[in-house]
Formats: sequence, structure tokens, C-alpha cells
Amino acid sequence: MSEVRIAAEPRTEFGKGAARKIRRADKVPAVLYGHGIDPKHLTLPGHEVLLALRTPNVLIRLKGEGVDELALPKGVQRDPIKGFVEHVDLLLVKRGEKVTVEIPVTTVGDVHTDGLLDQQLVSIAVEAEATHIPTGVEVDVEGLEVGTAITAAQLALPKGATLAADPEAVVLQVSAKPVEEPAEGEEAAEGEAAAASETAEAPAE
Repeated sequence: MSEVRIAAEPRTEFGKGAARKIRRADKVPAVLYGHGIDPKHLTLPGHEVLLALRTPNVLIRLKGEGVDELALPKGVQRDPIKGFVEHVDLLLVKRGEKVTVEIPVTTVGDVHTDGLLDQQLVSIAVEAEATHIPTGVEVDVEGLEVGTAITAAQLALPKGATLAADPEAVVLQVSAKPVEEPAEGEEAAEGEAAAASETAEAPAE
């Protein structure tokens, strides 16, 4: 996984007022923690952070005054309406160490025509080396029949990743398509047609 370099500035003012001031300047307040260090309060450029977070589990190289560290986003607060990033929690990581992260689960192919795909987990927890986190895991569902279920243990995880979730957790399953019942209008029409047919076939007295 490639690194995204982001300039970091030390943050000395705290509280809601200070945070609003930072956001008005198109920047994002952040906290870096982990490995037993005292949390470092930082200010990051908002646009660069927004772009970086488009990649799941992006590896960020923080570079600035008193800071030269690798980090993973572990908590992101966004404005519920406008969607911009309000705050980021960053976990300090070192090359070679293992971290537990959630990676997306995607499917390829189509299940049997009689079935419907029910994906219960869209991501799965795995353990991987901090600088080689996989982008996701694919599941081939082509032709899977009704009643088939795939558990976490059956996922073909990328090289270097090990499962950190419940191996018996159901990731996806194929259920039967519901039988379509005729609408009330269709039932009435069918009944009238049947009655008319019986009347036409009845012998004259």
C-alpha cells in the first residue's frame, strides 16, 4: 500500500471555538495516538484529508514540525449534512507491525436465477501488516444455488492477511425468490373470466 503524505501542524488551541476556527480555514483538527505516546493534537489540510479518506484504511505519512509518523485513520467525524470531515483520530503504526482493520467484501458474478443474494456483511475484520493492508476481498457468487451460505472462514483472503472476525459469521447467503402473488384486480379479472367460461360451456335447458 502506498503512502499519502499530508502536512501536519501542531495544535495548541482546543475546544469548540478553536475547532470551528480551524474548520473555517478549511483545515481539520486531528489527534495522533498509539504506542504509548502522549496524544499529539494536530491540524491537517481539509482537502487533502478528504481525498485521502476515499481509500479504505489509507496509510498516511504525517510530516511537519515535530511530526514524522505513519498513521491509519481509526475514527472520522463528518458533518451529517454537508459531509465534510470535522475531526480525525489517527493510530500511530510502525513498519512490520500487525494491525486489525476492516476491509470491504465485494461480490462478482450472479447467483442462480432462482435465488436472491443476501449479503449480510459488507466488510470483514482482518489482521495484516500495517504497510500492506489489502484493499478488500472478492467473493465469486456465480451460479450459487438457493440455500448456499458462505462464512467468514470460507473467504479467500489476500496474501498476508488473516481472519480476525468470527469464522462462523455468515457473510452472504442465497435465498429463494419470493413467489409473486397476483394483485387483487388480477384475481377479480381471473375470477370473472373463469365464470364467463363456465357459463358459455353450460348446456342450454
